[in-house]
Amino acid sequence: MHEYKLFAQRIGLVGLANLLTSFSGILLVPILAKTLSIEEYGIWAQIMVTIGLIPSIVMLGLPYTMVRFLAGAKKREEIQEGFYSIAAIILVTSAVTSFLLLFSSKWIAALLFNDNIIIANILSFIILVECINSLVLNFFRTFQQIRKYSLFLSIQTVLNMLFVAYFVLADYGINGAAIGILISKSLILIITTSIIISKIGFKIPEFRNIKEYIAFGLPTVPGNLSSWVVTSSDRYIIGILLGTAYVGYYSPGYALGSIIQVFIGPLGLLLPATLSKYYDENDMETVKTVLKYSLKYFLLFGIPSAFGLSLLSKPMLVILSTPEIALQGYLVTPFLAISSVFFGALVVISHIIILEKKTTITGSIYILAAILNFVLNLILVPHMGITGAAFTTMIAYLVLFILGTHYSFKYIKFDIGLQFIMKSIFASIVMSLVIFMWNPEGLPSVLAVVGVCAIVYAAVLLLLKGISREEIAFFRRLFRA
Repeated sequence: MHEYKLFAQRIGLVGLANLLTSFSGILLVPILAKTLSIEEYGIWAQIMVTIGLIPSIVMLGLPYTMVRFLAGAKKREEIQEGFYSIAAIILVTSAVTSFLLLFSSKWIAALLFNDNIIIANILSFIILVECINSLVLNFFRTFQQIRKYSLFLSIQTVLNMLFVAYFVLADYGINGAAIGILISKSLILIITTSIIISKIGFKIPEFRNIKEYIAFGLPTVPGNLSSWVVTSSDRYIIGILLGTAYVGYYSPGYALGSIIQVFIGPLGLLLPATLSKYYDENDMETVKTVLKYSLKYFLLFGIPSAFGLSLLSKPMLVILSTPEIALQGYLVTPFLAISSVFFGALVVISHIIILEKKTTITGSIYILAAILNFVLNLILVPHMGITGAAFTTMIAYLVLFILGTHYSFKYIKFDIGLQFIMKSIFASIVMSLVIFMWNPEGLPSVLAVVGVCAIVYAAVLLLLKGISREEIAFFRRLFRA
């Protein structure tokens, strides 16, 4: 029980940090969409997409490798050697990448940023800081210092919102927004690096295990790249084929549908270290139990959220952005909401593949989905516009979920709770009737219907015994002070 309680408490801490991070993007939408031009807002979306792409390649999968190989390290020398070996490699690869981006800034600006060379130049420095920052934050995740991880993630999020909002509202435009990102990430990097050095000291690495680290991490790079193609390449394709204005129309609806992923965020961060510990101890029953409850936790919130966001997309986008953006992009949200449910379930289930160290399987699955996504986008976007891109994303995530579950269950099978899923869907349908009858418009009305829907969903699910008394008692014991 102590292990489960500790795990649940960590989910709560990371969950709050991820909730803040996810909602920060939504909270910035009104400021950005209503202050910047639609083209500049499209550039903002391209910046965020690019920040998600390049580090996932440049870091060679090494931050995740650190989590897998150093989570059980106890000796100071072992931690120093592992961390600084990985840090040195990432520093070199990210510095080289930053230089290449600077060298190619004119071409990148013409392709992605409406010829804004200043943005391309600032982006090269953001990428350098982001790569190192990602590694440093993963240090706290590796050694399950979840309070520190959550604290610094939250501080970085708040600083990012404050600096971006300040520069945009001070009329520095999209260039100011990019500078705000750079400043916030740099401040956190300085603070966290100082803490790590004070804790473990500094040591010039000997790179004793670097071949093993790279052998584990490198196969995840095609998967990371393919994952980016699935999740974000549509913004590039829309920008190139339709223009940055349509990226601006597309992004708020995409962000709104993707907010469901806030529920899977803490699990994605905590499960690798937690499951690795039990797996290495050959405690397979605990592994299955953690997987079962993790999936149920996500679906408990993810399924009704998909229904609610889909039906409330248009009035919520009117509140968050502009009527023009809402009219153009509200149909994007339902496809992304469904995609997010598939993705969240996959995140939990595919940890089985990670435990088995079969990272090439994950890479292959994502490559297949990426090819499908890319081809369908090229076909559908010219004819269906941004709705075609959203539909393509949903198909790609469905394929990922089916293949990921198939290969994961070859190694470890656990109860995914089909009965619970059906009950949750039924409760969500009943909840949706409230939205249809209410037809809310405006912030007070939307907030009110969300509250009523939450009560209706919970009541129906309890009546259907979607959550047993034993489970309710179990969670009460977990979170009891």
